[in-house]
Amino acid sequence: MFETAELGRTVSKAEFRQAEQELHSRILQLQQKLRNSTRSLIIIVSGVEGAGKGEVVDRLNRWLDSRDVQTHAFWDETDEEIQRPRYWRYWRCLPARGSVAIMFGSWYTSPIVNLALGQSDQADLDEEINRINSLEQTLSVDGAIIVKLWFHLPRQIQKQRLESDAKVSKFKKSPLLEDFSKSYDAFLSVSERAIRLSDTGYAPWHIIEASDLRYRDIAMGSILVNCLQEALDDEQEPATNSPARPGHLLDDDDIIAGVLKSGASKTTVLDSVDLSQHLDPASYDEQLPALQEKLGQLAWQLFQQRRNTVMVFEGWDGAGKGSAIRRVTSAMDARLYRVIPIAAPSDEELAHHYLWRFWRHIPRAGHMTIYDRSWYGRVLVERVEKFASKQQWLRSYQEINEFEEQLVDHGTILCKFWIHIDQDEQLRRFKLRQQDPRKQHKITDEDWRNRDKWHAYEEAVNDLVAHTSTSRTPWTLMAGNDKKFARVQILKTICERMALASQ
Repeated sequence: MFETAELGRTVSKAEFRQAEQELHSRILQLQQKLRNSTRSLIIIVSGVEGAGKGEVVDRLNRWLDSRDVQTHAFWDETDEEIQRPRYWRYWRCLPARGSVAIMFGSWYTSPIVNLALGQSDQADLDEEINRINSLEQTLSVDGAIIVKLWFHLPRQIQKQRLESDAKVSKFKKSPLLEDFSKSYDAFLSVSERAIRLSDTGYAPWHIIEASDLRYRDIAMGSILVNCLQEALDDEQEPATNSPARPGHLLDDDDIIAGVLKSGASKTTVLDSVDLSQHLDPASYDEQLPALQEKLGQLAWQLFQQRRNTVMVFEGWDGAGKGSAIRRVTSAMDARLYRVIPIAAPSDEELAHHYLWRFWRHIPRAGHMTIYDRSWYGRVLVERVEKFASKQQWLRSYQEINEFEEQLVDHGTILCKFWIHIDQDEQLRRFKLRQQDPRKQHKITDEDWRNRDKWHAYEEAVNDLVAHTSTSRTPWTLMAGNDKKFARVQILKTICERMALASQ
């Protein structure tokens, strides 16, 4: 989930100055529009300790007209608050119509902190998140625009900030920073679950990379502009309004001066995949049969243990999904698996919830289902091609996470692969397909059209990873420019997951 916020994005001083001026101006214009509307704005500032949340709050207060803004820092509970139900302290701080509330900390803080520090259990967190979702839906239906910002830092950067007074001024440094740096993994695990359970269409989370302070602030400002613009353009339908895309930081439609055109700002999680990785033919010929033999043995072992497996293969057109699946299936007894190729839904499937056709093929105990494309089409092709409305695919992140969580809770081994190639390699493969009579059926006009939407799909994949790659259901991003390397790495990953599960 946090891979998309560890990409090393940066913004130069000159780019920042240019973009900040434009952002400041647009935010003030939108605030004036908010002031004359029936809507209110709630900005929730949360994230890893040391990410500069206090600096973000300061920046927001400089960008916004202070006449209609109240900042609330939820820290120690007062006697007045302790004597009342927990949510009283939040209800009394909600903004009036036309105004803004910045929540430095929020209703998420206590549930996350308590579980991370061992003061509650997971059931307590889940119960509290359900209550939060109900609250946010209530507020959204009433017209509140809820912008939830999560600022992320990698462990090493957090450690550096803890050690360096130059990075975080002493009077700004959170007293929780040192405590949380010692329990970074626990805090991140709890936060991931809280974000996943509360990432809804009416109040999505926006995960922001906070390693570079200038990038952090420009990304935050861009998100705020997007959310306000969309919500205020459709003020008549607050109940169905979707604030902005989860994890959506920078978009061609939202260019803020020149900075959002820069390579660093357009970086996605796919840019972290090293496409130069390759495997020489001799090593491939040695490793492939050994891994296939191991996979075959593990498949029978899991059959005896009555453990089922689900594999998901996604990737670019021409990335080699089919050939990778064939190397997997050729290693196993045909009685143990089914391959389900996913195409456009039938009339029967369209008459049901989009997950229905995938639930139908979940394997029984001891068997496996391999999906050649999957339910992720909802947030990929259906999103990019506008076959699903924004509200529909926005809520699909949570629906997909809940679906996969049920699989894992049942004991299913879930492997999710995105096979990544670059545009040049895709073009080369497309041309080879056109020239090979045995493969001409694989190339269609739609494949060529999809190339024109490459960047839209990159953004969709970035959001997909940000919202559905969890500790229990992680994505494996596979370098696919060299097919031999990809096939061997996929087999290795599957064998490792199966071997771990069979212990």
